[in-house]
Amino acid sequence: MNVLVTGATGFVGSAVVKRLSEQGHVYAAVRKPSDMFSEEVNQVIVGDLATGTDYTGAVKNMDVVIHVAARVHVMDDDATDPLAEFRKVNVDGTLNLAKQAALAGIKRFVFISSIKVNGETTTGKPPFLPSDTYITTDPYGLSKLEAE
Repeated sequence: MNVLVTGATGFVGSAVVKRLSEQGHVYAAVRKPSDMFSEEVNQVIVGDLATGTDYTGAVKNMDVVIHVAARVHVMDDDATDPLAEFRKVNVDGTLNLAKQAALAGIKRFVFISSIKVNGETTTGKPPFLPSDTYITTDPYGLSKLEAE
């Protein structure tokens, strides 16, 4: 089974790639070649998620796409409209990739979201139930919620 992982050089994505590389054919979607992967990992060079990237070559012959890539943890963000910048990547970029995966006939698209969609705190026990109302006000959390 051929699996394409976006965000493969990030914290979560690299763990997913490492685990999948032990089991089969994993392809790491990266912006530039990286030496962080073992020989078992095939690297597929793709553009920035926010730019309307053409993923035709990357998704060709894939069975699954695991989409981990996102705009996260931007320190000292100087964007005039941070929410718009998060949306470019986390909403529009995700939708672009999902559409191209569907057009390529990929039947399984796994989207990794974030606990941030639930907000910063919870009073429930257990915390963050599916029935909870979303209360995030953070640009990152809002963009991930919109992508869901």
